[in-house]
Amino acid sequence: MKKIFASFIAAVFLALPSLALAQDEIIYVRLETSKGDIDIALNKTKAPITVENFLTYTREGYYNGMVFHRVVPGVLIQSGGYNKYLFSRARHDAIQSEADNGLKNMRGTIAMARQTDPHSAHSQFFINLIDNEHLNFRNKMLPENWGYTVFGEVVSGMDVADAIGAVETVEKDQFEEFPTEMILLNSVSVIEKGDIAKVGQGHKNEEW
Repeated sequence: MKKIFASFIAAVFLALPSLALAQDEIIYVRLETSKGDIDIALNKTKAPITVENFLTYTREGYYNGMVFHRVVPGVLIQSGGYNKYLFSRARHDAIQSEADNGLKNMRGTIAMARQTDPHSAHSQFFINLIDNEHLNFRNKMLPENWGYTVFGEVVSGMDVADAIGAVETVEKDQFEEFPTEMILLNSVSVIEKGDIAKVGQGHKNEEW
């Protein structure tokens, strides 16, 4: 009897992540890059402010024609700040950090880039190519302990993200890790789940 009960409890706990996912509001977007498409699931339940901010820029076409201006080889790729002429665009006000939402900076997740102030994120974002645990929220005591807000994860096209992350970089003007190959973010658009090229990478965050 005890074994049966223990098995039942284990089954319940194993099911929790999928139950949490079923309750979350997920919105899918496609990043069309010059290296290929990256499809991302945005978690509006866990990061409502951040997701709405990203969607606002998406609807306005803000990201269209941007470049990946920062590549830390094998670690992360960053975009959302500059066009191919390396000019920035007018942005909306900075948003409140939601880094304490329980989502971690694991491989394949998307997070908001910011300055020293935890609440200084605007439009720039990055995709983690590895588990960047040092970027996770720790506490609110010091600005450096806030970490970076994760608001979604790649569900298709991680190979494209890895390809971008494999490009060599140089120091260029104010950019310390600028890719030697111009990598365009041609557009970002909202898509339906059924439009995803291939689902199956699984959710990496237990909070999903």
